[in-house]
Amino acid sequence: MRILGIDPGTAITGYAILDSINGQLIVRDLGCITTPKTATQSEKLEEISTSLTELLTLWKPQQASVEKLFFAKNVTTAVTVAQARGVILQTLQSNNIPHNEYLPKEIKATVCGDGSADKKAIQKMVQLLCNLRSAPQIDDAADALAAAICHAQHLTIHTLAHA
Repeated sequence: MRILGIDPGTAITGYAILDSINGQLIVRDLGCITTPKTATQSEKLEEISTSLTELLTLWKPQQASVEKLFFAKNVTTAVTVAQARGVILQTLQSNNIPHNEYLPKEIKATVCGDGSADKKAIQKMVQLLCNLRSAPQIDDAADALAAAICHAQHLTIHTLAHA
């Protein structure tokens, strides 16, 4: 199963392409979609959609995992991230990619065993789970990979429960 993991953001959207084959996790691509600081919000959303469509065309994921928005103290940031999430979800829907959404706490609990794990713990666990030479240094990419791993593990549990 090829899974696209996404950590939404307006300035930086993390992404990961993960293959889950018989319990083995293989990272195919990992990175970020970045938008110029000088771009308008509309231009940033367009860039996210265009870049995401390119990733979908290149990697042809079968499913996607998107981090849900959690309550943020900064309302302006929450609104812009919500807009980015909307564009991401619409792009996935338009490309017929089934997707699940997970709260950050769910992702951390699934990947690290602790719903309050910090960024370093997430980076270390995705490194171990995917047998990477080094931990992803960009938080957004590591979070996207964690979202993909979370979905892969949920799919495995679902499959085992219905076997």
